[in-house]
Amino acid sequence: MTMNTRRTLWMAVLPMLMQTGIVAASDSYPVKPVRFISPFSPGGGTDTVARALALRLGDALGKTFIVDNRPGAEGIIGTELGARAPADGYTLLVGNLGTLAINPNLRKVPYDPLKDFAPVIQTTSSSTVLVVHPSVPAKSVQEFVSLAKQRDLNYGASSSGTYLPMELFKQMAGIRMTHVPYKGTGPALAGVMSGEVQVMFGGAISTTPQVKNGKLRALAVAGSRRSKALPQIPTVAEAGYPGYEADTWNGMLAPAGTPRPVVTRLNAAMQKVLATREVVDYMVADGADPAGGTPAQFAGYIRSEHAKWAKVIRAANMKRSG
Repeated sequence: MTMNTRRTLWMAVLPMLMQTGIVAASDSYPVKPVRFISPFSPGGGTDTVARALALRLGDALGKTFIVDNRPGAEGIIGTELGARAPADGYTLLVGNLGTLAINPNLRKVPYDPLKDFAPVIQTTSSSTVLVVHPSVPAKSVQEFVSLAKQRDLNYGASSSGTYLPMELFKQMAGIRMTHVPYKGTGPALAGVMSGEVQVMFGGAISTTPQVKNGKLRALAVAGSRRSKALPQIPTVAEAGYPGYEADTWNGMLAPAGTPRPVVTRLNAAMQKVLATREVVDYMVADGADPAGGTPAQFAGYIRSEHAKWAKVIRAANMKRSG
């Protein structure tokens, strides 16, 4: 056998050997602790989800999943760390609506949400609730829209996560309102309850108790389906604006280039975790619903969310910052 023939055979066999090695490695994955980057401070919604799922995923796969909080710049710092990590399955990221769909459309970020990650699975989906001060003479979305067309109203929002759902609603309803910015969800909620502003989109977990005790009136939920916490309240789409959807969500991602068998193994393990009664009850109590699905479905969802909020931001004439 000539040298050229041996080289040709080796070049043909090498990819198969490499693939065999990847598959074998994925069968035993993980063989060491896995880092789970949470790009926000401990105690927030995304971090709470990360810790709950990391614990149960560790039980399912037999290795420790360590949550590594890397807050800063509205999640951008931690998200970049996740994008730049080795593509071996031992560093994962908890991404969400803000880090993957909103921030990249509002400002220059050091990662590409559509190219720098291998989506694994969408973990949760949750709704915000359109709430008004009880003095507002509107008992439905349609009544509120009519009122907003007759008089000036102010709405509260603490960040892009609550600002943009309202911008989308304003665009679809053809109304104008003045945005009053707050430094956090708590102050914004207090602003509505005191009557300083008349309306806001607030998280189900924080607004539901205030709705039930009469300090706020719920008109609609922003998500694709009704909230389990407020099942009697219609969605914005049901209330007369078909196509409106402003779910907030979280998901697990690996760096781009992570071997597909590893992504598949992680997805299968997380599907089982998300289906357990313990996790379902935990998520619902926290105002969220377990999601699930395939890596391809999550990748498609990220693309669609990125495109949707880009359109909303352009229509609102929000300037992209550097």
